[in-house]
Amino acid sequence: MDRFVSTFINKIDAKGRVSVPASFRAILERDGYAGGAVYCYPSLDAPALDAGGQTLAGNIDRLLDGLPDYSDERDELSVALYGDVHTLAIDQDGRIVLPEALRAHAGLSTHVAFVGLGQKFQMWEPARFEARRAAAREKVRQHRNLFGAGRRQLAPVVGPQRGPGSGHESSHESSHELGPGGEGGARE
Repeated sequence: MDRFVSTFINKIDAKGRVSVPASFRAILERDGYAGGAVYCYPSLDAPALDAGGQTLAGNIDRLLDGLPDYSDERDELSVALYGDVHTLAIDQDGRIVLPEALRAHAGLSTHVAFVGLGQKFQMWEPARFEARRAAAREKVRQHRNLFGAGRRQLAPVVGPQRGPGSGHESSHESSHELGPGGEGGARE
């Protein structure tokens, strides 16, 4: 796998060291940071740290290359992304040392949640990440139609109307919705 996936929670020791998940280290090694380092900076829009390898650095370079030289936007983004970058060495035990400035930005004290995001990963204080994950899931639920995953519903199926004098005094309604593979199922 060439993507950072899953979530891992690891303990920070008294010296500020934390183990990078083995699967993340393997991706970093394949990405050109073999035995070297993690590219890490404070997230621009969350109390978390963004991190990755050469792919992340290349994505930032391409983003900046798309902005005009000497423009305010390019300068500001360069300061925000490159000015706060820390290159964190991975030791022989698979650990990095998180500098105090990075720990303070993310509110990290005893544990770190490593969260895979595809071409990069984030480091969160675990309780903050759980709140972020819950908010993200709720937002996806609210907008699932935008992602093509909304449930398709058929019009309600109404049983034969049986009025007074037919021996049946009520009508029966049920709605049907398509299940996996397109099969219908009744729901009352």
